[in-house]
Amino acid sequence: MRVLVTYGSKRGGTAGIAERIARTLVERGFQADARPSSEVESVDAYDAVVVGGALYSSRWHRAARRFIKHHSEALRTRPVWLFSSGPLDDSAAGGDIPPVEQVQRLMERIGARGHITFGGRLLPDAKGFIASKMARHRAGDWRDPRLIQAWAEGLADALRSVEAGARPGGAPEVTAGLH
Repeated sequence: MRVLVTYGSKRGGTAGIAERIARTLVERGFQADARPSSEVESVDAYDAVVVGGALYSSRWHRAARRFIKHHSEALRTRPVWLFSSGPLDDSAAGGDIPPVEQVQRLMERIGARGHITFGGRLLPDAKGFIASKMARHRAGDWRDPRLIQAWAEGLADALRSVEAGARPGGAPEVTAGLH
């Protein structure tokens, strides 16, 4: 099974999460590519898709939103999961954070099977007016490698169920924090 892990990332934190997810899927026997959403022209070569977007002021990264809108028809025909990154604290590690309203609407549009929010990252030397002001008090890395790994492993299990046709026409049972 070939899986696209695509992302919208402004400062590289979300890209790092996507790369870790793709690497885990490869380790679990899948063909997986991590690519920026703005560079993906078609999803035809993929059996499943994971779309990630950085959150800025409760809005998902523009490239991730555009990717879903542009590929909606194709995404509705394959299993899709979404992830967000962004909280600049440890709230994402403490429990399930539901998708922001904008992401929830996109999930419904394509019939996504699940979503998770991971912590974000803001470097102390962040560029841009708002980011540099935030970095003075909020710089840090709240991406939890264990949570990302557990979610990616749960995703691999869910993909195996899809691959095996365990639940034709429906979402596979998922565990290991895959929500």
